[in-house]
Amino acid sequence: MKIATFEKEKELQKAHYDIIVGVDEVGRGPLAGPVVAGACAIKDVADFDGVIDEGNWKLIRDSKLLSVKQREEVFEFVREKFFVGVGKCSPKAIDEINILQATFLAMKKAFDAMEKEMDASEVYKDAQTMMVMIDGSQLLPNFTREQITVAKGDQISKTIAAASIIAKVVRDKMMEEYDIKYPQYGFASHKGYGTKVHIEALQKHGATPIHRKSFKPVKNVL
Repeated sequence: MKIATFEKEKELQKAHYDIIVGVDEVGRGPLAGPVVAGACAIKDVADFDGVIDEGNWKLIRDSKLLSVKQREEVFEFVREKFFVGVGKCSPKAIDEINILQATFLAMKKAFDAMEKEMDASEVYKDAQTMMVMIDGSQLLPNFTREQITVAKGDQISKTIAAASIIAKVVRDKMMEEYDIKYPQYGFASHKGYGTKVHIEALQKHGATPIHRKSFKPVKNVL
């Protein structure tokens, strides 16, 4: 199992970037619910050289490689150690602008929220340069900050992995709340993904307001 490190962040530090941000999303593939993005920037750059293979630092890795309990445990640790922002795009917005554009929008919202938290702090008051690392292979369009893509970034960079954990925990909690509202669909277990149970519930009960009507399995039951 590959554990994310701060090596990418250290490379960018050596290239004279003062602030290094990681951005990741969760929920591009589900048939229901929002797409959620997280953005993170470490509060103390000295942590790049700290002990990162023990305790909660070790748990900052690809959120899919963590159990529910581990993700929830490390969520608060990430909020303690990083400036954090969350961005969401609703199923309605996904249907209107498509999932790719909705993902980009959620990422921009997450970055903006993180930047507001950062601006309220004195930590980076003298910082001059910022690099934003985007998980995946596509840069954010119409984005004014300097950015790079990092393929499988949540397996490489702890900053991106931290963003993935934030996004995953936030989205999972939302889907658990939707499960209470729409108990016949099983959202708490599959989180809106197209499992057999979910497809059968769709066929039996039809679509809810949180289903993505532009996605084929949902469109087929409308």
